[in-house]
Amino acid sequence: MRGEPGTFLVDSASAPHVQLDQVTLRRGITTVFQGLSLTLAEPRIGLIGDNGAGKSSLFRLICGLETADAGSVAVCGHDVRKDRAKLPALVGLMFQNPDDQIIFPTVVEELAFSLSPSGISRKEARARASAFLAARGLTAWADRAVEGLSQGQRQHVCLLALLIAAPRILLLDEPFASLDLPGQASLAADIDASAQQVIVSTHVLAHVRHFDRVVWLDRGAVKGDGPGAEVCAAYEADVAARPRRMNSVPAEMAS
Repeated sequence: MRGEPGTFLVDSASAPHVQLDQVTLRRGITTVFQGLSLTLAEPRIGLIGDNGAGKSSLFRLICGLETADAGSVAVCGHDVRKDRAKLPALVGLMFQNPDDQIIFPTVVEELAFSLSPSGISRKEARARASAFLAARGLTAWADRAVEGLSQGQRQHVCLLALLIAAPRILLLDEPFASLDLPGQASLAADIDASAQQVIVSTHVLAHVRHFDRVVWLDRGAVKGDGPGAEVCAAYEADVAARPRRMNSVPAEMAS
């Protein structure tokens, strides 16, 4: 059952969560994760780190878009490898690039498609999608062509498609990247009001600094894990120290 805006779906003792146990993921000769173990149970979790740290790969593992070479991934107690049919009701991913996610020509069709796992008719799905948009003051968007929307607006459509499907866990991959400041503020408000567990991968630390938990990934390993303010500060300090570390390397090693 969904809670009131700003509340979590269930009590903390039975919160939906993600469990990775000794996960190894390889792509060709590249090892993305080696023996990664991680439990993600808090209502709001930030995921930070440099490009290539493994943030998007982690999301793809959780959603079943990639399969671990070793170890296990479970979502709300269900093995991702064995229970794929149950995943749409449990977890939803908002891609970094909305064009990788949107497949229908109009906004209302895209949202209606998100309801297909529920088994309702196309007519009912479209009616619910229209009502969903109307409740958010977006009635004018219903029949708009997606290709005519800005990048930020298409990203908003992807988020709406996740919200209407109402999986227990939302994974948002760099959701602020294409948004202007008003768009970022609107998305942050949507995240704060969501009744689902939300895990946000971002380079915009201001949007996760207040989270109860932030995980810092570095080359496929957890380098920091704790309260958002502390982990973000540690990451910022590490980034600031990099030029000094490079300058301290002997010339023959730096060449």
